Amino acid sequence: MPNTDTATYIRLADLIRLQADARALKLPSARPARSRQAGLQRSPQRGRGMAFAEVRLYQPGDDIRSIDWRVTARRQAPHTKLYEEERERPVLLLCDLGPSLFFASTGAFKQVRCAQLAAILAWLALWSGDQVGSIVFNGETLSVQRPARRKKSVLRLLDTLAEQQHRASHEPALNEGASQGRLDTALTEARRVAHTGSRIFVISDFLEISPETGKLLGALARHNAVSALRVVDPLERELPKTGRFAVAGPDGPVWFDAANPRFQRAWHEKVASHERQLEDCFRTSGVTAATVSTGDDPAVALKSLLGPGGRIG
Repeated sequence: MPNTDTATYIRLADLIRLQADARALKLPSARPARSRQAGLQRSPQRGRGMAFAEVRLYQPGDDIRSIDWRVTARRQAPHTKLYEEERERPVLLLCDLGPSLFFASTGAFKQVRCAQLAAILAWLALWSGDQVGSIVFNGETLSVQRPARRKKSVLRLLDTLAEQQHRASHEPALNEGASQGRLDTALTEARRVAHTGSRIFVISDFLEISPETGKLLGALARHNAVSALRVVDPLERELPKTGRFAVAGPDGPVWFDAANPRFQRAWHEKVASHERQLEDCFRTSGVTAATVSTGDDPAVALKSLLGPGGRIG
């Protein structure tokens, strides 16, 4: 692999070293937590199992549906069952390394930030005793790794992240037909791979959404905890006031004059339209969304984004 600035792409060794950053963060422990009873409130943890723990004397407030009638009859006193909530859940990481992520005006390329976020989350899950699986996709390839609780699985994921990035020494694959629908394809695959009750992180710039994206996200969120980590660059939201700039296009560089008021107006309208579509997509699908900038330190960003239970709050 050529020795290239890590702002453009990140090597396997760099992703491995991120386990040090992951140790400063923490996902919920995989060890069971004692739960008195299943109440009438719906748990935010979808699809969790309950394992029997013990029987004890009935106490006021216990759910009468959990009374153990055999023990009650034998001991001539009401007894109730206690359960342990199974905290372990698979973590599935969907990481977008497509053509649109081969870009940044500050910090590191979006593809680097996506790979770093996925790597830190993978290490976090491993240290928490959870299974780790992934779907890594770019404009040409989609790699699926089923959840497993092994360091070898995390290392295989990191190797995939390093390999599927575009290289500075190569032209990014900007063939529209090759990358069209890559996010929807990955989400469709996730429905097949994800176990009920999984924690799913979708890491992408979400520039490529369709009318089906919200439906696919909603289907995943119905039985899993789904969070969208959106990686953006400041230039995508606000153009400079003046100057001539070039951006990559399918047929080569495309130049634009930032001082042109018509161009500025058209740009802002396009950005606003996409923001509305994306906001509606996340809202209707019930997915929790957060934004990470190319200028952000990914570990610092995750520390502020991971709320109680390891979910983005």
